[in-house]
Amino acid sequence: MRASVRHAAVYSGAGALAAAGLIGLPTALIPNPLFSRMIPPDTVDYVIVAATILLAGALAASYAWPVACPLPHGRTTLGTVATYFAVGCPVCNKLVVLLLGTSGALQWFAPIQPLLGVLGLGLIVWTLALRIRALRNPGATSDASEAAEPAA
Repeated sequence: MRASVRHAAVYSGAGALAAAGLIGLPTALIPNPLFSRMIPPDTVDYVIVAATILLAGALAASYAWPVACPLPHGRTTLGTVATYFAVGCPVCNKLVVLLLGTSGALQWFAPIQPLLGVLGLGLIVWTLALRIRALRNPGATSDASEAAEPAA
C-alpha cells in the first residue's frame, strides 16, 4: 500500500503541474514572457484555476490505482476545456472573437465565463466522484450510460 500512496503522490503532483502549465500559463494567470492578457484577470479567475489545479491533482492521483481506469474521460476533457475558456482573456480568445467580435466577446462572453468555470469544475468533480466510487466498489458500473447497452 505504501508504494501506491507514493505513486498517488507523484501522479497528483504531475497532474497539478500539468493543469497549472496548460491552463495557468496560456491564460497568463501565471506570469510568463510568452503570453499576456489585454484585460486583467478577476479574482474569480484565480479561484477557478486554483480549484482546477487541486481537482486535477486529485483526479490524477486516482490513476495510481488501476481499478478506476475503465471510466469514461469525456467529462474530464470537457471540464478542463470549460475551465480554460472560463479563465482566459475574452478578447484574447481568437475563437470567441471570430464568432462574436471584440465587443461581443466583452458584452456576451465575459459575463458567462464564471458560469463556464462552475460548469467545468462540476464536471471534474463528477468525474472524480465516479473514480472514487469505482475505487471503493470495483465491481460497480461506472456510469448509467454504460449500463444502457443495446441487447445483441
